[in-house]
Amino acid sequence: MQIKNFTVDESLKELTEHRTVVLPMACYETTINDNINGFIPLHWHEEFQFVVVIKGEAMFQINEDKIIVREGEGIFINTGCLHMAKDQKGTGCVYICLNVSPSFVLSHELYAHFVDPYIHATNIPYLRLSPKELWAYQILQSIKEISGIIKEKATYYEIDISMQLTSIWKNLIKNGVPLEYEQKEALKNERMKEMLNWIHQHYAEKILLEDIAQAGHLSRSECCRYFKRYLKKTPLSYVTDYRIQKSFILLQQSHLNVTDVAYLVGFNSTSYFIEQFKKSMKITPLAYKKMKTN
Repeated sequence: MQIKNFTVDESLKELTEHRTVVLPMACYETTINDNINGFIPLHWHEEFQFVVVIKGEAMFQINEDKIIVREGEGIFINTGCLHMAKDQKGTGCVYICLNVSPSFVLSHELYAHFVDPYIHATNIPYLRLSPKELWAYQILQSIKEISGIIKEKATYYEIDISMQLTSIWKNLIKNGVPLEYEQKEALKNERMKEMLNWIHQHYAEKILLEDIAQAGHLSRSECCRYFKRYLKKTPLSYVTDYRIQKSFILLQQSHLNVTDVAYLVGFNSTSYFIEQFKKSMKITPLAYKKMKTN
């Protein structure tokens, strides 16, 4: 089952509980264009995420990097990393998404040696999974296997899933990437989350660049450099984009008009809201409201 409108808290942490009835994991197919935003917005979660694209191609952004993932390829996204996804070139991208709690990957006795070091490695926010590499090919096949196992739910299917997860993790650590730990990189990631957290708590209010910078304990110029590095845009441009995202659901409420929505999401001018919405969505807020209502 696809999550079309997953929720996040103020820090962008996804609030969806990724688990089956008894297992701390979830596996489902995602069609990017079916999300309410038309893309998978920026978020993070404590689970590892494994993706295999089964149709089309997508652009994934993980922290500050952008990666194109094509049909048959995949990607591993480490716990706590900011990420988003957009359909690439109108291909109608569909992918299998496997989210797994790190504590479930291996037994408690093996966790400290084989899992925990990868969580804290600052040089592995993600890993490409190319079917040309044997270790990655085997991971991609296991993801598909788990997807099929969950659909069938045969007797003892939970044990079958656990066995596949063990195989996935063994193949992942066989890739041979040396682990690195840089406190400076970890701090940058946390500061970025702090600034985004502050924006998501205060987006409906008047926001100045100084406010965002202060939330990350940075100067204004350093704050701008962080946003340019991670999101390729200015802090205030991100605020505008986020306000527009928050307007989507409100515009579908019959008792709210466009002006109501504009002020509820933090715009102090209806005309500016309409201008920015049209610039982003190629449609006016009113046309969007009518389309969704119909």
